[in-house]
Amino acid sequence: MTRSVPDRLLSFFSWACALSLISALFIIIGFLVLKGYKALTPELIFGDVRPLDALLLKRQVFGGLFPAMAGTFFLILLSMALALPLGLASGIYLAEFAPSGTKRVLSFLFDILSGIPSIVVGLFGFSITIFLHHYFGGRIFPCLLISALSLAFLVLPYIIRTTQIALESLPLSLRLTAPALGATKARNIFYVLLPSSLSGIISGLILAMGRCAEDTAVIMLTGAVATAGIPKSVFSGFEALPFYIYYMASEYSGPPELMKAYGAALILLILCTVLFVFSHGIKHLLRAKTQYLPNPL
Repeated sequence: MTRSVPDRLLSFFSWACALSLISALFIIIGFLVLKGYKALTPELIFGDVRPLDALLLKRQVFGGLFPAMAGTFFLILLSMALALPLGLASGIYLAEFAPSGTKRVLSFLFDILSGIPSIVVGLFGFSITIFLHHYFGGRIFPCLLISALSLAFLVLPYIIRTTQIALESLPLSLRLTAPALGATKARNIFYVLLPSSLSGIISGLILAMGRCAEDTAVIMLTGAVATAGIPKSVFSGFEALPFYIYYMASEYSGPPELMKAYGAALILLILCTVLFVFSHGIKHLLRAKTQYLPNPL
């Protein structure tokens, strides 16, 4: 069957847009690789400290990226640990339990929250820090916990909406099979619907992790400092790769320091890629296990 001219134009436009996005992605990655690969040396990460001593926390690293890498990793883990349970529970409620009127209102509010600029969330976290510092005798300062809470609030709408949409997009036949065989609503959700919607939910988690790893505005206002070292607790300051990149790119005194910023950007990209691959691995592992769960009926 011959396609009409509008169909051909639409197909050409879609392919052109896809190729443009892919080209832009490869251009950005290629630019970072060309600019930063020469800076990827052990000295960039560990400074003048032996790598084994740094990894075993025997000596503190100064002038290297190891504390910033550790701080970024801890920040992502803590933010996701705070946002994930609430986000999944809220998404399940909206998709499976909320009345239609409540669902429309809450979905609209979460869509608004997802569009709030990160600088506003950072200022909110900074205001909370000032409030706590004032009313708790000056013992609360910008720290890892405040940054993680702010980032969790920032990515929460993504997790909620992707969980809701992933559950609502499941076919009706899949939804009705287990209840028809006698399964309760809770068993239907945890044994059938959630495993079937893992792909969409994991996509939202990957987006949330990427946002936690790269959002400079929030961490700059709520706890990131230049020379904090490895965070000793959730109430201490920390270093982060986005803040290091911003600081070095804006305050560099010569080409070597600018090259360090490119190297840090490349390391941040590698760190995000590792987290994404790890997330996909967890998705496949969970999907494989849910296929062999005991019969819930």
